Amino acid sequence: MPPCDEDKLQHEDCQHDKLHEECGVFGVYCTDPKKNAATLVYYGLFSLQHRGQESAGIAAVQTAGSSGEKQAQAIECRKGMGLVGEVFNGEVLSQLKGSAAVGHVRYSTSGSSCVENAQPFVSHFKLGSIAVAHNGTLTNADVVRELLEDAGVGFTSSSDSEVIINLIAKNYKKGLEKALTDTIKFIKGSYALVVLTGSALVGARDPNGIRPLCLGKLDGKDASHNWILASESCAIDAVGGKFVRDIEPGEVVIITEDNVLSFTFSEKTRRAVCSFEYVYFARPDSIIDKVDVYGSRIRAGGILGRESAVKADLVIGVPDSGVPAAIGYGRATGTPFGLGIVKSKYVGRTFIAPNQILREKAVSVKHNVIESEVKNKRVVIIDDSIVRGTTSRRLVSILRAAGAREVHIRICSPPVRFPCYFGIDTPHRKDLISNMNSVDELCASLGADSLAFISVEGLLESINPGEAANNPERSTEAHKAGYCLGCFTGEYPIPVAGEPSA
Repeated sequence: MPPCDEDKLQHEDCQHDKLHEECGVFGVYCTDPKKNAATLVYYGLFSLQHRGQESAGIAAVQTAGSSGEKQAQAIECRKGMGLVGEVFNGEVLSQLKGSAAVGHVRYSTSGSSCVENAQPFVSHFKLGSIAVAHNGTLTNADVVRELLEDAGVGFTSSSDSEVIINLIAKNYKKGLEKALTDTIKFIKGSYALVVLTGSALVGARDPNGIRPLCLGKLDGKDASHNWILASESCAIDAVGGKFVRDIEPGEVVIITEDNVLSFTFSEKTRRAVCSFEYVYFARPDSIIDKVDVYGSRIRAGGILGRESAVKADLVIGVPDSGVPAAIGYGRATGTPFGLGIVKSKYVGRTFIAPNQILREKAVSVKHNVIESEVKNKRVVIIDDSIVRGTTSRRLVSILRAAGAREVHIRICSPPVRFPCYFGIDTPHRKDLISNMNSVDELCASLGADSLAFISVEGLLESINPGEAANNPERSTEAHKAGYCLGCFTGEYPIPVAGEPSA
C-alpha cells in the first residue's frame, strides 16, 4: 500500500470535531527590486496558517539579464509537511529570491495528506514553467484526470489540483490567456487559484465565488507596482499591503510588469459564497466580499440572543470564533460576558488521536475552564458549530465539574446535516450528529440544560444585514441566493452526484 493511502486511512478514521477548509493561497508580483517576493509570501502564509496546517509551499520565479533586458528563469519550488515556520527558514528562503512568487498552506480534503500532494504544483515544459496553488475542490476531477491520462499526461499526486496545472500546461501553446480560459471552462467545482508563470501572476475565482480571493497592492516607488493575491485580506495587511478589492466570481486577473488585465470567463451565475467563511473559517480581521467577518460574528451572537435567549448569569465563547458571537449575545440580552474558557494554542489537531477516547482527552487538554468565573452561575456557552459533538459534550462536562449550575449551549450556525463538496472537510452524513438527532435529542446527548442553533434566516442576516434591512419581506429562498448553505440545507449551488442542487 502506498504511504499516502495509509495516511488517508488514518486521516479518515480519526476525523476531528471541527470543519476545516482545504487551504489558503497567496501570491506576490513585484517590480520594486528591493522587495523579495518569496519573503513576502512567507509572511502572508503565516497569516493564512489557520486555513491549512498540514503542509506549506512557496514557488518563485527570478528574472535576470543584462543591458536592462530581463529574461525569465525557471520557477523554483520548496514545500514540505508541517507549519509554515517548520517548512521554511532563512536558508530555504534565500534559495527563492525572485520578483514573483506564490504560496500555499494545505489541509487535505481531496487527495491524501503527504508531501506528494503539497502545493504549489510546478510544471516545466517546452514553452516555460508554471506553478499553481489552489483552494477548493473540483467535482469533475476524476473525469478530467482520466481524459488527461488517456492523452498521455502523467500524474505524480492524488490531488485534484494537479489536474488544473496539467490542463494549463497542455493548452499553453495557445497563449496564457487562452490556456487559462480553456482550463477554467473545463473544470467544475470550487476554486480560488493563483498561477505563476515566468512573466505573470494570475488569479482566478470560480463562477459562483464559493472560495474567497482578493487583490491587494504594496507601496512602490516611482512607476513600480507590486501586487498581491490572497485568500483573505488579513494576509495583505500582514505584509504591509493595502486591500484593493475582491476578485469577482468568474473573474481572471493577469498581472504583468506592464499592466493588470481583468476579464470574466463565464456567463453570469448566481453568487454562492461559502457561508462558513463568516461562521468559522476566516480570521476575524478579514473582509470577504465586502463583509467584515468580525462584525458578522458579533451580529450572529446578537441574533442568537434575539431568537433563543435564556436567563443566565454569564455568557462565554468557545475560543476563538465563538468569542465575538458571545460578545454579541451579551450585548443583545444584557448577560455579562466573561472569558470562562481558555484554549491552549500549542495543542495539535485532535484528529491525530487514534480513537474516540483519546480524542476526548485531547479536547480536555485543548480547553480548560476558569473555575472562579463560572462557579455557581448559570452559563450560556457560544460556539460556531457542532459536528460530531465531542467538543461540546466535553465542554459541558468540564463546566459542570467547575461548579456551573446550568449550562446552556447556543450555536451561531444552523445544524450541520450534510457534507460539503467544495473544499471543506466534513465527515460522512451518518457521522454528523445533527443529521442523526433532533435538537432535543442532541441536547440530552450533550448533557446541556438547553440547546439552540441560529436559524438559516438569522445566519443570512448576520452576514448581510443591509440586505435584510432593505428587503424585510424578501423570502429566504431569494435572500440565500448569494451564499452556499449546502452543509445546512442540503441544497448545493452546482450539481453534485447524488445530491440536489439549489
